[in-house]
Amino acid sequence: MGTTRISPVDGMVQVYVPSGSFLMGSSDDYNEAELQEKPQHMVYLDGYWIDQTEVTQAMYKKCVSSGLCRDIVHDSEQNVNYTNPDFDNHPVTYVNWDDARIYCEKVGRRLPTEAEWEKAARGTDGRLYPWGNTPPDGNLANFGNAYNTTRPVGSYPEGKSPYGVLDMVGNVREWVNDVYSEYYYGESPERNPQGPDLSADHKSRSLRGAGYTDALHFTHLAMRFHHVPNSPGENRGFRCAASN
Repeated sequence: MGTTRISPVDGMVQVYVPSGSFLMGSSDDYNEAELQEKPQHMVYLDGYWIDQTEVTQAMYKKCVSSGLCRDIVHDSEQNVNYTNPDFDNHPVTYVNWDDARIYCEKVGRRLPTEAEWEKAARGTDGRLYPWGNTPPDGNLANFGNAYNTTRPVGSYPEGKSPYGVLDMVGNVREWVNDVYSEYYYGESPERNPQGPDLSADHKSRSLRGAGYTDALHFTHLAMRFHHVPNSPGENRGFRCAASN
């Protein structure tokens, strides 16, 4: 388990992920893997901190009320639970990439890289899921529209990662900092990869971790998602990271 600390700004518990190498991506013998997850490769990361859970609605609303963050869509048709206090401890959704980036900056952190997200989720042994190689069930993650909505953060302690990070599978897809490229793993540097150069002709940003609407196929940790950065969505949230 990683060392923890609590952010004095928003109260988020952060988990320390120590420096070292890990296996990133999917191996050729994993039949569910997609091309974008290959080749599996060894990546070295410096130590860093990552949020134990997704940023909650209560945390995000506090940032909005302080004038530091932008408000997000919420009306009678979209994001209807945003103003319901019963959902304050659920992950914030309907945030676009820039909303997530701004929040992390305002609380003194940043969005994690794809590599940081994946190492925090799977550890160093190339496992398929945070808890091992057994596919998820209702005790491990919120997926497959089991509840037709998100669940409070930390609802699946049995699904924790080797470092004690929670909710890395299910609930929401999480924005990360990287520009998305399907072929990036073939050219990724071995140390602290940051994603493709911003000057490259790539318009999408990456997301990691299946959301509550996603089917079983999308729940393995090497799965990559992407979307245009100015697009919010009902299953898009985020967590932050911080350099050591």
